[in-house]
Amino acid sequence: MPSVRLGVGLLAGLAAGGAVVLLSYCVYLDWRRHRDPGFRCRLRDKRRVGQHKAQAPARQLWDPVKKEELQEYFFREVQMGKLCLIRGERGMGFEHLTNALLVCEQPKELLMFFKKTLPPEVFQMLLDKIPLICQQLKETCTSTEHLKDDLD
Repeated sequence: MPSVRLGVGLLAGLAAGGAVVLLSYCVYLDWRRHRDPGFRCRLRDKRRVGQHKAQAPARQLWDPVKKEELQEYFFREVQMGKLCLIRGERGMGFEHLTNALLVCEQPKELLMFFKKTLPPEVFQMLLDKIPLICQQLKETCTSTEHLKDDLD
C-alpha cells in the first residue's frame, strides 16, 4: 500500500511540475513576443484586417431599394433576350440572357428554365460562356477591392 501512495504522490508531483514548467514557458514566450519591435505593428495590422472582415458582412450587397431595380433589370433583360432570339438576332439575345444570368438570385433555376425554353445551340453557347462571365465578375470584384484598399 505504501508503494501505491508513493507512486500516486510521485505522479502528482510530476504532473504539477510539468504544469509549472508549461506555464512558465508560456509566460516566457509571451514576454519575448512583447519585446519584439515588430510585434505591435503586426498586432495593429491583424486588428485592422479583423475590423474590415467584421464590417464586411454588416454591409449589404444590395439594399432593399436597389433590389426592386435589380428585379426590373432582370425581367427586362430576359424579355429583351427572348425578343432578340425570336427576331433571329442571336448575338444580342445571347448578351441579354447572360446579363440576366449575372444578376439572377437563383442562377441554377434560371439555367434549368433556359434549358427547357431555349434552342439547344443557344443554351450550349450560354453554358460555354459561364466561365468567362465568372472570370469577368472576379476581375470586377478584385478591381473594386483594390479601389477600396487605396481609399483606406
